Amino acid sequence: MSDVGQSSSIGTRNAGRGARIDLLGIYLNDHLAGSTVGNRRIHYMVRALRDSPLAEALRPIAGELAQDRASLLDIMSLLGVPARRYKILAAETAERAGRLKPNGRLVRRSPLTSVVELEFLQLGVEGKAAGWRMLRRLAESDGRLDRQQLDELIERARRQLRALEELRLQHAEKALRAR
Repeated sequence: MSDVGQSSSIGTRNAGRGARIDLLGIYLNDHLAGSTVGNRRIHYMVRALRDSPLAEALRPIAGELAQDRASLLDIMSLLGVPARRYKILAAETAERAGRLKPNGRLVRRSPLTSVVELEFLQLGVEGKAAGWRMLRRLAESDGRLDRQQLDELIERARRQLRALEELRLQHAEKALRAR
């Protein structure tokens, strides 16, 4: 959907009862950009790590993150919030650029790479959970938002955080332990 002319027609109209659609649109598009980065990064990790135990552990989480992004897009559509393509493209570019950081190795992944990437994913999932909690609060006064769906999304984010933390600690211990 085009961004041209949208801001003036949206103005400060309310989304349901009390939410400013202009600000909610910015907020949700920022979350969509973050979701795009997280999805791209976890899929990159699964490909880069191939058939390793970490890749196997990340595959189901990657599937859930893709589902969560689709849920966000559905919620945005339900609320009449258009996805801003320029934010998605900027997020994709930033994620690609993030792969170029020096890691002390020329060709291979550093043992710390997975640890840092897992921390990055955790931060993204925590941000996503915060977004779901904010929408859950709005659902109390906006009947378009499904409270049960949001409760499930919040719980799934909690499970993802626990799984990512366990993986991060395992890999940090392996990477940092003296041989």
